[in-house]
Amino acid sequence: MEIHLYNSKSKKKELFKPMDKDRVSMYVCGPTVYSAHHIGNARPAVIFDILSKLLRLNYKEVIYARNITDIDDKIINAANEQNLNISEIAKRSTDQYHSDMATLNVAEPDKEPFATMYIPEMLDFIQDLLNKENAYVSEDHVLFDITSYDNYGELSGRDPNDMIAGSRVEVQSYKKNPLDFVLWKPSKDDEIGWESPWGRGRPGWHLECSTMILKIFGETIDIHAGGEDLRFPHHENESAQSCCKNNGKTLANFWLHNGMVQMKNSKMSKSLDNILLIKDLIKENPGEAIRFALISAHYRQPLKWSDDLVMQSKKTLQSMYSFLKNFEDDILLDCDPDEDFIKALSDDLNTPKAISILHALFKNLKKEPENIELRSKFIKSANILGLLKSNAKEWDSNKSNDFDEQIVNELIEKRNMARKNKDFIASDQIRIELLDMGVILEDNENETTWKKK
Repeated sequence: MEIHLYNSKSKKKELFKPMDKDRVSMYVCGPTVYSAHHIGNARPAVIFDILSKLLRLNYKEVIYARNITDIDDKIINAANEQNLNISEIAKRSTDQYHSDMATLNVAEPDKEPFATMYIPEMLDFIQDLLNKENAYVSEDHVLFDITSYDNYGELSGRDPNDMIAGSRVEVQSYKKNPLDFVLWKPSKDDEIGWESPWGRGRPGWHLECSTMILKIFGETIDIHAGGEDLRFPHHENESAQSCCKNNGKTLANFWLHNGMVQMKNSKMSKSLDNILLIKDLIKENPGEAIRFALISAHYRQPLKWSDDLVMQSKKTLQSMYSFLKNFEDDILLDCDPDEDFIKALSDDLNTPKAISILHALFKNLKKEPENIELRSKFIKSANILGLLKSNAKEWDSNKSNDFDEQIVNELIEKRNMARKNKDFIASDQIRIELLDMGVILEDNENETTWKKK
């Protein structure tokens, strides 16, 4: 079935055709691992997980890469604040991300490159841009010269002259142009860094993704995706430097961007104190319910998050699981997902329409509960969305395993006191008691967190 996707570069919906008719290359910008991850980080992971599943139905091979940014000023700042090594911060945050994504039924990507594994390739990338006079060295920095690339602003639809005229930010002394961006920056003696021809330092954020894409896939990929907040400057800068590095060849044929998660009528931000962490949400809600909520709106539109949205998602899944538990778990393995359902997803990932078709399938299934073909089609369709992946009886069992959170927190406090007093026998007994209640503890450096088993 033909797939049409909205291309952010052309600003219109286009028929998707990969460069190789049997192989699709897709790269999605992953997390910067400096802290726990919020619900906004989860939306692109969930959305483009669905896209990868759709593509795998249509093409023999799909290579999906999602990176980990494990070198960044935010990570350095977090390490300094917590008096920890930068590698400890990065590993803890990466482990948390992997755990969160697994709970949300997000499949692992085919490739997961870490930025710090590609430093030699980044140095080569920078040197080539310098040789081509697309970059310059200034005050121990290496910067990309946007005036050397005539199409700068094409991806984001912004005029560089307008951006410069409207800029109120003081231009750093080492920049020729306010929009020039860093390819390499110097590191202080107590900061992580690598030796380079321009001094000890570390790469700029934009350079990392371009280098990893070039190394893994080559000069041009089929799809590059990420959140709308990355379109400028991150993706614009990626596109510019890669096009110059690769002698005019475009970095990606399709650019996809998902809308942001909003809290009521405002975006999530630390200043508004409305950041929703995934690890906190999954303490009270099944991962599938959170995933269902994340795909309730079209991916290109903002998603207004609320407790009611999650509750409705939970109720819908509960209704479906309650029905399915009355029948055998077996389904027809050779049964395909519903054709209209796939058609909806093939129209620029129209998940709201796909969900409405899923509801219609469920309504028909309740009229013919013994129809194994219809039941198989219903489950196979839901699985494309990452839903109904649990055993129906397990879902019902987990739902009934409720407990008082106050009791859980009190027990954790007692355990913390026991650990402080080095009463490890009492500490272990409380951990076992909580485990029997369905609570899994996670001991970090400064706190103990928990989640439902």
